[in-house]
Amino acid sequence: MLGRALRSAERRRRLLAGGLAPLPAPQQVQLWRQTRTWARREGARYSTLVPSDEVTINYRHGLPVITLTLPTRRERCQFAVKPMVATVGAFLKDVRREDKGIVKAEVFTTDGSKVSDATLMEVLLRNDFKLLINSTAYSVSPPVKDKLSSEHATEMEDVKSLIHRLFVALHLEDHQIRKERELLQKLDHLKEQLMPLEQMKAKIMDSADAKTSRLLWVGLALMSTQGGALAWLTWWVYSWDIMEPVTYFITYGSAMAFYAYFVLTKQDYLYPDVKDRQFLHYFYRKSKAKHFNVEQYNKLKEDVAEAEESLRRLRQPLHLRLPIQEITNKD
Repeated sequence: MLGRALRSAERRRRLLAGGLAPLPAPQQVQLWRQTRTWARREGARYSTLVPSDEVTINYRHGLPVITLTLPTRRERCQFAVKPMVATVGAFLKDVRREDKGIVKAEVFTTDGSKVSDATLMEVLLRNDFKLLINSTAYSVSPPVKDKLSSEHATEMEDVKSLIHRLFVALHLEDHQIRKERELLQKLDHLKEQLMPLEQMKAKIMDSADAKTSRLLWVGLALMSTQGGALAWLTWWVYSWDIMEPVTYFITYGSAMAFYAYFVLTKQDYLYPDVKDRQFLHYFYRKSKAKHFNVEQYNKLKEDVAEAEESLRRLRQPLHLRLPIQEITNKD
């Protein structure tokens, strides 16, 4: 026991003589406190703007592949887009479909302007932009693509034009059939709404036309009565010397009545115009009494005419791609 104690004291004396003293505990505690304060200060300066490397864009087989982190599962997910066909709205819809926890997904330019959902991805990938997912904003910098030469660009335009013509040739007939079916259904629906109004309008027009004709016959009867009364007064009761001033003032009064009609209506007193005006007067008065909506009727007639014109243009020979001889034989 005594020897062991002596050896321990000797080792302690040598260790202190070499100057290898252990670090004090308070210094370790002080270092931990400083680190904790620094972390708390850094957390206060934290922003929702995530660095640009969180959303990356790489080109694979000529197509851009957008890689981002899904907020709910915290997983990296890749989205391959077709820049000449896909739109910003379609891309955001795919992102929301992949992660149901995404409530808000929008795209903004670097100056804060919102990018429309109808914008093509090809246009979006030309410049830097910001992708907002929920409350987190990602700054995205697309890679710069090499500029195509003029010959290569011309070839690409020719290929695009050829693909467009092939697409039209393969899908035009289906599109025309679908469009024609939609127009026919629209016409049937409009004609169903128009039928009761047409029946009511026919009854109102018959009543207005009858009243207008009756008024014209009444006018003819009054003029005949006036002529007969003047003749009777001239030849049987009085003489022409007495009736001449009377006829003069009757003529002058008629001229004043015609001039008053022009002042009130801003139209010449022509018998066809007077008849049409009186017909419309009776028609609108009868329509109000029968609760006939003239504006709704006119709107339905315009919609029917527009649908029939669209259907006629859709069935034109140039749109149907039919030979002229075949069209002539059908006619």
